[in-house]
Amino acid sequence: MLYYTGKRLLMMVPLIFGITLITFLVIHLAPGGPVEVQTEMSTKVSAQARENLKRLYGLDKPLHEQYIDWIKRFVKFDFGTSFVDGRSVSRKILERIPITLIINVLSILLILSVAIPIGVMSAVKQYSAFDKVSTVFVFIGYSTPSFWLALLLMIFFGVQLGVLPISGFQSIDVSGMNLFERLLNWAKHLVLPVSISAFGGLAGMSRYSRSSMLEVIRQDYIRTARAKGLPERTVVLRHAFRNALMPIVTILGLMVPALIGGSVIFETIFAIPGMGKLFYESTMARDYPTVMGILVIGALLTLIGNLIADISYALVDPRIRVRGKEA
Repeated sequence: MLYYTGKRLLMMVPLIFGITLITFLVIHLAPGGPVEVQTEMSTKVSAQARENLKRLYGLDKPLHEQYIDWIKRFVKFDFGTSFVDGRSVSRKILERIPITLIINVLSILLILSVAIPIGVMSAVKQYSAFDKVSTVFVFIGYSTPSFWLALLLMIFFGVQLGVLPISGFQSIDVSGMNLFERLLNWAKHLVLPVSISAFGGLAGMSRYSRSSMLEVIRQDYIRTARAKGLPERTVVLRHAFRNALMPIVTILGLMVPALIGGSVIFETIFAIPGMGKLFYESTMARDYPTVMGILVIGALLTLIGNLIADISYALVDPRIRVRGKEA
């Protein structure tokens, strides 16, 4: 197992450098730049002033030299300073990333705790009323845009009923609350963002769980277990469910980048000061260091999520470990 994990970690090193190279090229090829964004609203800015800004930001150098300078800072865990406010990019990200991680972790836990039982029950009770209702839920989940659903829920729960806050991560007067009131306030603010973040994943994961479970319960060894007189609960949970987990674990690793990417949408809609909202603001301002820092952190989180999925897959299926060692 250690050999398999070490091999996966080594494979991440060239991958992350490849991601940084592609990302660096793409953001610099985008139309407009930080100097243009900062000076386009002022007609009194001279050409010399624009050149001075480019020199200050290091944008007067060739693109490959800019990338080499960025890599030199990156290996020291330094993402540079923001073009917008001159603050350290690392500090700005560290201030925002806990909120994004909390929302994404809660979303994953909600997806796992709800979608997998629904998928298993739909497979065990195939073509039942429950299976048909869950299928309709899946189609709705796949076809409903998250931003549109977020606006509807904000209007219904926040404006009409007034039971849930519709913006921010906490109330303005949270400093005067005790611990219990503060936790309750945070929970109320997280209900809508976490629900929106998990909605599409609930639909997809329940369908994957159903398909995987249906494939497993049709196998000969499940038929043999039932023929031996084992209780149906034991057959489903002990024999079928563990083997059905393998495709689910793989899909779970692929969900991490989708959730992180979705953070940009719902954090902007709900005005949550997380990494997604910072990414949107930095992209609009062409703040290259901050955009690069956020994308690299997102890539690292994605690779870590895939690594965890691979390790979990190896734990579920010992054949993976054997193949990895032989290779």
